[in-house]
Order: sequence, then C-alpha cells, then structure tokens
Amino acid sequence: MRSQGTPARADIAAVYSAGVVQGIALVTFPAAGAIFMSPSHYGLTSTQYGALFIPQAAMAILSSLLGTSITKRLGAARVFQCGLAANLAAMLLLLGSQFVIGSVAYGALLAATSSMGLAFGLTVPTINTLAAAIFPGKADRAVLALNTLLGLGTALAPAFVALFVGFGIWWGLPLLVAVLAAALLLFTLPLKMEAGMAASGRNAAPHPFPGRFWIFAAVALIYGICETMNGNWASIYMAKSLGANPATASLALTVFWGMVTGGRLLFASIGRWFPESLTFVVLPFIITAAFVLAALLPEGKPGFGIGAFALAGFGCSAMLPLMISFGQRQMASVASAVAGGLIAFYQIGYGIAAFGVGPLENLSGWNLHGIFGATTLMGLALAVLTLRISRLTRHKGGNPSTPGSSCARMPGI
Repeated sequence: MRSQGTPARADIAAVYSAGVVQGIALVTFPAAGAIFMSPSHYGLTSTQYGALFIPQAAMAILSSLLGTSITKRLGAARVFQCGLAANLAAMLLLLGSQFVIGSVAYGALLAATSSMGLAFGLTVPTINTLAAAIFPGKADRAVLALNTLLGLGTALAPAFVALFVGFGIWWGLPLLVAVLAAALLLFTLPLKMEAGMAASGRNAAPHPFPGRFWIFAAVALIYGICETMNGNWASIYMAKSLGANPATASLALTVFWGMVTGGRLLFASIGRWFPESLTFVVLPFIITAAFVLAALLPEGKPGFGIGAFALAGFGCSAMLPLMISFGQRQMASVASAVAGGLIAFYQIGYGIAAFGVGPLENLSGWNLHGIFGATTLMGLALAVLTLRISRLTRHKGGNPSTPGSSCARMPGI
C-alpha cells in the first residue's frame, strides 16, 4: 500500500471486497441454523447447535487480543491473508461435513466454526485499520463505508441461504463463499500493506485499564448477548415457535442484519440533528421493546416475527460502534487496547447467548418465547449502563456527540 499520494486501487479493492466476503462468511452458520437442526440434514439439538459457536467465540477473542502482536511479527498483508485462508478453511470444512455422519460431521462443524472465529479476529480489525490508512484524510468515511459493506454481507447471507434452499442445494452458500475467499486470497498475494499499517499503528507501552473500562466492558458483554439472541436464534425461533418455512425464517435474519446496516447509515447521517449521545441512550430501549414484542408473538404468525426482528436490528445498529468510539475517547491513553478489549467482551457475550439457549431450554423447560422474554432483562440492564456512561461522559468533559464521528469508527459488525 502506498503511504503517500493516491492509494493503490488494488489495495482499495482488496480491503473493501473483504468486508463483503467476511460479512457473508460470518453469518453463514447462523443463517443455516434451520438446516443444522433439520432431521433430514444434521438433526442437531438446540444445545448442539449452540455449542457450535463456543469455539468460534473463543478463537475470535484470542485472535483479536493477539492481533497486534501477530501483525508486528508477520505484517498486515500476511495477517489479512491468514484471515482469508481461515475463511476458506471454514467453508471447506462446512462443505465436507455433509458427506460424513454422526460425531465426525459434528466435529467437522466445530472445526469450521473455530476457523470462522480465527478469520473474524484476524480479518476484521486488520481491514478496519487498513481502510483508515488508505484514506488518512477521510478515515471516518472510509471506515464507515467498509463497515456498511460488512453489514451488507451479513444481510446477504440468509438471503443466499433461502435462495439455495429453494433450489435444493443449501450448500451453495459455503461453496460461493469458498470461491470468493479463494479468489480474494490469490488477488492479495502480491500486495504489500505493511507501510499503511505501520503508519496507522501506535506501539505505545501497555497501560492498565482505568476503572471505568469495566462499565464499557459490561455494556459490550450484554450487547453481545442481545445481538446474538437475534442474530443466531432468529431463524430457529421463526421455524420452531412461529411455524415459518426455511425461506421465511431466513428472511427474518436478512431483515435483522439489513436493519443493522441501514440503522448505521441513518444515525451517521443524522448526527448533526440527533446527537450520538442520545442515540446511544435510546437504542437499548428499542432493543428491549423488540424482545418484548418477540416474546408476545402468536404461534403460526411468522409475518409478525419479521417485524419484531426488524425492530431488533434497528435497535442493535449503532450500539457497537458508538460503544467503541465513546470508550476510546474516554480512555484515550489506552485507546487501541480499549477497542480490542471491548471486542473480546462482546465475543464473550456472543458465546454466552449462542450456547446458553439450548441448556436453558433443557434445564428450565422454557421455550424460545420465554427465553426471548427473559432477555428483556438484558435490554433493560443495557439501558441502565448506557445512561451511566452518558453521565460519566458529561462529568469527564467528553463530547461524544460530535456529528459524524462515532458511527464511522466501527471496529467490527
């Protein structure tokens, strides 16, 4: 990558294409949730399905925390390529899992989600940093554009699943992603990205987190639970509790991720009139309302479910980027570590919600209606903590409501 002057078009194409590919790849597994739990395919229980995402969360946490040191050793280009290779491995393992049975098939799925976690932890932080380095004078817009494409990919995955299921070839999506990841990996092999990465990095000595970090960490963890309840369980809830067919179940997930992406764009564009500090406080109440609505949905009415998950997507839209941006601004001396730490706690919340639903069903006897209703408490806790952060920001003299600043700094989806 050129550190000065006009950025190389190949670098731009690689980074922004990776955003779309990573978004599709990341949601491939939850988008295929109905396939995994179908007796005619894998026949997984809720607990087995949820357990698939434990290694994904663990590998994402580990790789995101170690990403800076790995980049120093290997360079940005190699880390980027390793992330693409991990995406390719995940899709090949998913494709291969359908040709074996029993514990071997489940082991292949666990290996696939492990690879996906590694891909997320390596690729997402790297492409965000590279996007800012490519356009140093327009870093906010560059990163916003990248994360919009990442969000677009997450919305496309369930739509593709519905399309391929309609043709009777559900495995068409992992095959498509494998081809895209392989093509992008080959395209990036001759690229040199270390200069831009070095220019944007800060190698300051590490400092301990201040006490207020843990408030942000709690928000990240609870938000991870709320987002994952929708992102991983929406299609299952639609199919098991509302009687939706696979296409309609996938549509609900598409609408959820589509609203996440659209909401990010909306709040970034109206920041001048609707302060981001207010957005940060309002969104948890929208998330809570969505959980209440989901819990009250009547059986046999999947159309209402689509509306509930659309509302949930809108509520989730700007939470993560605002949380990271406010945290970095409040703790500027450890800003780079704050981003990685909050992403790690977000992934812990992801793991709790991805796995916890199955055991909760078995131990408590609750169905998904009840579990979505109980998660309302998580939404309320998120609202309380964001109000606390808002007061903390005012007392510390911060200014989180600068138009166009926070939504643009998205370190992840």
